[in-house]
Amino acid sequence: MDYVSVAEARAMAGLRLALSVGVPGPWGESAKAVLRARRVPFVAVAQTPLAENAELLAWTGVRNAPVAVLDDEPAACGWRDILMLAERLGSGPSLLPDDAGDRAACLALAHDICGEDGIGWNRRLSIMAAVDRGQPAAEMPAYLRAMRAGYGAGIQPAEAAPARIAAILHAIAARLHAQQAQGRTYLFGDRLSAADLYWACFSQMIVPLPQEVNPMPAYLRPLYETIEPEIAAAIDPILLTHRDRIYRDHIGLPLDY
Repeated sequence: MDYVSVAEARAMAGLRLALSVGVPGPWGESAKAVLRARRVPFVAVAQTPLAENAELLAWTGVRNAPVAVLDDEPAACGWRDILMLAERLGSGPSLLPDDAGDRAACLALAHDICGEDGIGWNRRLSIMAAVDRGQPAAEMPAYLRAMRAGYGAGIQPAEAAPARIAAILHAIAARLHAQQAQGRTYLFGDRLSAADLYWACFSQMIVPLPQEVNPMPAYLRPLYETIEPEIAAAIDPILLTHRDRIYRDHIGLPLDY
């Protein structure tokens, strides 16, 4: 991925997307996926994970990634805001179903993957709780101390995380089985949806793609690969078969970040 600096990005017009350099953050990877699926060009802007990112904060009001800025419009930093921006600017088939009921269900499932109390939210809690249990804060490597300070985690609020993740995985698998029974290969209807892309990207926090196609930093892979038995038991083979097809047919490999 080729990046420009925040200073360079601020002088540009068009769509600029701040992304975490060197890591496959699922929110950032999802933002890239939905924009590319909607054929929306963007310039990648460098954000340093877990750093202050003072210039980015001054420009967009947030220090984290992803955050999208179109011309002089206010920054879009949530998964839904970026999806709606992609829908507004893009061309070709929408990433939201035409049927109103399916559209609502797609957005609800997307929230269960990307949003508060969703897969990403709970997986991050689970990872940080595991770190807390395994190492006193003073003995943690610097990157783990930064993660812990930046996101916060304690064993108590993470206790319910595996069950919540497992419940969402069961729901995704059940929908895929129902669709397959009707001869359909996507989560909603007969075409790619935002939910398909979000599941593929967030699955990396549970069962990452192999290193040769997802060359994540050495410290990150064991954090993502270590999952609780409750989560492991909820990984229906259809989930990974679907994930792999979405990467092969729509997102592309290897990952570039």
